Amino acid sequence: MKVWVATGAILLVAGAAVAVLLVDPNLWRSDAHGPPRSTIHVVHQDRGQQDEHARRHRGPASPFVLQRAGRHLPVQVEFAAANQPRAGILFDLDSGRVLWQHDPARRLPIASLTKMMTALIIAKRHRPSERVLITRQTVAYEGSGVGVLPRGKKVSLKDLFYGLLLVSGNDAAIALAQHDSRTVPAFVRRMNRWRDRLGLKCSHFSTPSGILDQRNYSCPRDLAVLARADLANPWIRRVARTREVRFPFPVKGNYLDLYNNNPFIIQRMKGITGLKTGYTDAAGRCYVTTQKVGGHELGVVLLNTPNPLDQVPALLHAGAKAEARSGAERG
Repeated sequence: MKVWVATGAILLVAGAAVAVLLVDPNLWRSDAHGPPRSTIHVVHQDRGQQDEHARRHRGPASPFVLQRAGRHLPVQVEFAAANQPRAGILFDLDSGRVLWQHDPARRLPIASLTKMMTALIIAKRHRPSERVLITRQTVAYEGSGVGVLPRGKKVSLKDLFYGLLLVSGNDAAIALAQHDSRTVPAFVRRMNRWRDRLGLKCSHFSTPSGILDQRNYSCPRDLAVLARADLANPWIRRVARTREVRFPFPVKGNYLDLYNNNPFIIQRMKGITGLKTGYTDAAGRCYVTTQKVGGHELGVVLLNTPNPLDQVPALLHAGAKAEARSGAERG
């Protein structure tokens, strides 16, 4: 038996028979008041009807998809072969216009850039005031973390959200995933459903944190789409640009201080609005960096780059010049 999954339909094929599960289109929609509901009806179709059924039940295109890149892009930046990122893209967040790209559909491990999807789901489905239980699995995390989460107690979802994006807390990712979907595997399944509805073409998630590289990957073009979706959310936008935060917390001293690990925010680079960094041995240094400059907000994605601290500003500067030149020509 073969299985195809599309928005609004699940096709189960065995021999010449096709069983189609028509899924309520609100299945993947979520709000802050609880899990989505769905109704399922079973209909039998032959193979000849399959394409027409999928076409009619395909969901609307994501508003965050990028424009198709032209043959001649406005930014021409080249890096020495020994200093070149494995893949990257430079884009306008508002319009979705692609300004520069290097192998933009190449699938690569993305480390903690994964948390961009985790943050989007949590921001869309939950309220900052909710209380989140810290489980045994949460405190058994690996890699980066908030590090002082009290096992067996409930803490503010807002605090965990800052921990997720500022210090890239893998413990915060586990806690939020369990709060949303009861288990981490269930949350990962939700991540991949949201991948589909966002129109991400080369991504797959296997973890809410990005600590695992196996079967957890994306490409620059998809990450640009995800960045546009993230920064369209006011809560994510506000947290992602925060340099440091202090809040009451059930630890010794009664307060917790968190500092953003984004080097461009640490250095107070003008106009930086976010968004996320990541690193594992397999993924290398991964950056999604956004900046408001000259009336435009630009974003750059670099995967497995040997020199992000030079390359990210160089691309953003070149993009700002290109957009200014384009505006002058239109004017």
